[in-house]
Amino acid sequence: MAEPKKIVVLGAGYAGIPAVLTLQKSLRDGEADITLINKHDYHYFTTWLHKPAAGTDRPERSRVDLSDIIDPRKAALLKRTVRRIDTAAKTVETDEGVIPYDVLIVALGGQPETFGIPGLAEHAFFIRSLNSVRFIREHIDRQFAQFKQDESRTERLTFVVGGAGLTGIEFIGELADRIPKLCRDYDVDPALVKIINVEAAPAALPGFEASLADYAMNLLARKGVIFKLGTPVKKCTSEGVEIGDGEFIRAGTVVWAGGIRGNRVLEDSGFETVRGRVVVNPYLQAPGHDDVFIIGDSSIVLNDQGKPWPPSGQIAIQQGEAAARNVIALLRGREMATFKYVYRGTVASLGKGEAIGSVGKYKVKGIPAAILKNIVDARYLFKIGGAGLVVRKMSGFF
Repeated sequence: MAEPKKIVVLGAGYAGIPAVLTLQKSLRDGEADITLINKHDYHYFTTWLHKPAAGTDRPERSRVDLSDIIDPRKAALLKRTVRRIDTAAKTVETDEGVIPYDVLIVALGGQPETFGIPGLAEHAFFIRSLNSVRFIREHIDRQFAQFKQDESRTERLTFVVGGAGLTGIEFIGELADRIPKLCRDYDVDPALVKIINVEAAPAALPGFEASLADYAMNLLARKGVIFKLGTPVKKCTSEGVEIGDGEFIRAGTVVWAGGIRGNRVLEDSGFETVRGRVVVNPYLQAPGHDDVFIIGDSSIVLNDQGKPWPPSGQIAIQQGEAAARNVIALLRGREMATFKYVYRGTVASLGKGEAIGSVGKYKVKGIPAAILKNIVDARYLFKIGGAGLVVRKMSGFF
């Protein structure tokens, strides 16, 4: 009897988890060994991180232990950091040794893209992990506490958010909601607090039609948010940011949400990349490597017009399931299926009880959109962990 093939999945994010779940559900006993390699022993919901970052939710709500969603009888979990992929030797180098593979699924996710802006990596905060959002929340609280020690340092109460995409706007919505409570807790005049959103593009929230984006901006402006659109960040220092018109904004906090790039492991492993992403073929394979599938934020999928789909949680989930099915077809000598992304719309939260959404021809805003956002989140939780996970994570949301 032939030895079971070794399928290795790198990363337990929105692409990696659906891939593993599809594999363990569809493979026959003894057909293949599945190994999931992940830096942490939990899966976290990237699209929820803006809430604990701003302090409006607990970080623990944004994570679930992998042992609660992965069947240990069908998939092995290795808590390790991936260093490099050796495609010639068909191995994955980690911080604790080398793992061989017959078929590899790379779902390592993305990393913040600083676009070479001086000082950004050193002085800005990034909403990318549970640890990072804990640090942001603690830093925000500390700014208020330190201001009370020296009330001449009003810049401590200025918060600059770079980027007006989903992550930036959703974080701003939560932060604007929390500011009044922080002001009460620390006895601070709310008029001293500034939230400034800086965006290089001329408009906020790309992907939404203008009327919805305007609704979002007007709502946040009423909460005190200042928008500087069409104004790039030129430099970031420990004292604030210099923006495109030459103005220097003194700020105690700079949060960068201006974009992501692919994981640097791919570049370090010799794959041809564009901003760290690999343009995959229609089957989600890396060019020249039939045994390597790349999905999620580290991949570029082209639409029918030859343009890349923007990275998102929903495309990552669909890629994970499709890559797993193609891996199974490859092992069984069957024809693989081309990946067809089904865009199901986008919803952006704007703080408690507020959101905007675009689903097909329907445009929603306010409370109906906020309910829709919760439904979308609940659907994903049900997909990976069933009704029990929905109840544990969504209690209090509706």
